[in-house]
Amino acid sequence: MDFHTAFRPETVQPQEIESRSFEIITEELGEHSFTPEQFAIVQRVIHASADFELGRSLRFHKDAIVSGIKAIREGKGVVADVQMVQVGISKPRIQKYGGDVHVFISDPDVIEEAKRLNTTRAIVSMRKAAAVADGAIYAIGNAPTALLELIRLVKEGIARPSLIIGVPVGFVSAAESKEELLKLDVPFITNIGRKGGSPVAVAAVNALSLLAEKMG
Repeated sequence: MDFHTAFRPETVQPQEIESRSFEIITEELGEHSFTPEQFAIVQRVIHASADFELGRSLRFHKDAIVSGIKAIREGKGVVADVQMVQVGISKPRIQKYGGDVHVFISDPDVIEEAKRLNTTRAIVSMRKAAAVADGAIYAIGNAPTALLELIRLVKEGIARPSLIIGVPVGFVSAAESKEELLKLDVPFITNIGRKGGSPVAVAAVNALSLLAEKMG
C-alpha cells in the first residue's frame, strides 16, 4: 500500500485536521473555568503540545487578553526571547496592524555586552528590548533568565510591557520564574511548573493575533 492509497487527500486537509483536533481537545479537556477567549489560547497550547496537563496549568492575569489584543491592534509588536519563537509566530497578523516580531539575543551588541558583563545573552536581550520596544508583548518560551530579568525591569519601572507570555521550559529556574511572574501586577499568561517551551509561547501569541483579527 503506497502513501496515496493509505491517506486519501480528503482525509488530510489541514483545516479539517485542525478543526477535528480542536473538537477532540474540547471533548477530552471536559469542564473548565476558562473564559471563551482564554480557552482559545488553551486550545492552541494543547494543540501545539498534545499536553492536557500543560493546558490546564495555564494562568491568566485578568487583563491579559484585552491588553494583548489591544497591543497587537495598536502595532506594538512582539519581543521573543529566542529565534525559535520568532520563527513560529504568524508575522502577517502582527504586521497587519503595523507591528513586527523582534528577537535581540543574537544581536552583536547583545553578545558583546553579555561577554563584558559575564552574564547571559538572554538577560542582556531583555535590557535592550526594554529600551527599544515600549509596550510590546514579550513571548518567553525558552529562557527563565530572560523572564526573571524582565520581571526585575518591570519592578524597577524600566520595562513597560503590554503583556508578558512567560512559559519557559526547564529544570533550573523555569518554575520559579513563573511563580515570580504570578506575583507581578502586569498582564501575563503563564503556567505552573517546569513545562512550557517555544511552541507554547508561539501558540499563545498566534491565538491572540487570531482573536485580534476576528475583531475586524
